[in-house]
Amino acid sequence: MTVTSADGSSVHVEVYGPEGAPAVVLAHGWTCSTRFWDAQTRDLAADHRVIVYDQRGHGGSPAPDPLGKGYSTEALADDLEAVLGALLGPGERAVVAGHSMGGMTIMAAARRPLFRQHAAAALLCSTGPSRLTDEALVVPLGPGRLRTRLTRAVLGTKAPLGPVTPVSKRILRYATMGAGSAPERVDACARIVHACPRGARYGWSQVLAGLDLEVGVRELRLPVAVLVGTADRLTPPRHSRAMAGALPHCTGLVELAGMGHMTPVEAPEAVTAQIRELTLTYLGAKDRPGREQTVKEEAEA
Repeated sequence: MTVTSADGSSVHVEVYGPEGAPAVVLAHGWTCSTRFWDAQTRDLAADHRVIVYDQRGHGGSPAPDPLGKGYSTEALADDLEAVLGALLGPGERAVVAGHSMGGMTIMAAARRPLFRQHAAAALLCSTGPSRLTDEALVVPLGPGRLRTRLTRAVLGTKAPLGPVTPVSKRILRYATMGAGSAPERVDACARIVHACPRGARYGWSQVLAGLDLEVGVRELRLPVAVLVGTADRLTPPRHSRAMAGALPHCTGLVELAGMGHMTPVEAPEAVTAQIRELTLTYLGAKDRPGREQTVKEEAEA
């Protein structure tokens, strides 16, 4: 299905699971798509209503006009609010999970009325609020201006990625995944990333290079869990540790040993477990399908 964002942009949305079940909204990262959350969708849809959408310019969501304001963190927040407003009923709340740019989307939406109305809790997964190119470790040099310039050049290249090959998979694994990642998971990530249109990849890279959402972290006045891989080169753990310290209500910081940036694919069970913990704690068993019957039976016993 499609929902319309504030500036008229179309946002592709997919919904899985039983109607009336606890809701989970999944926001993917830069160069990814709804397919990035396939493992979580399969698991959670058994007893959750899973809402997953394509960020603009990714997957089934058209790219914004490169001359307009479609490439911005405000646009990301607009799109998330559009999804929440269209898919959740009055008073209905959801756990919102964001990976990488999806986590940045949550930070950007922190002060938005619809986000505050509908988000019961959030998961910030493998993400950071600022200084992304300064802190990234994809270029094997010490910190400084040269590394930052080279990182901007690598991540902001306009060159096509081309077909998925053994060489391109090795490059992608080095930059975005842990050294021990299973070959099939590397292949899955490569196919998702290589499918991202070049224009959208470049457009969003420019936004991420100048990102500053530190205020958004401090404005996330809801329970937030933070998760990161210890081998994350794109958003190293120092980002997650700083966010955990700045969040008004951080429910915990999980660091996955040996995992890289693509944690929902690299460690799907761990990421799904974090989402489930949030839904159980902040949406509650009372909201789960069949709960009313269970309560009635307990009362009659």
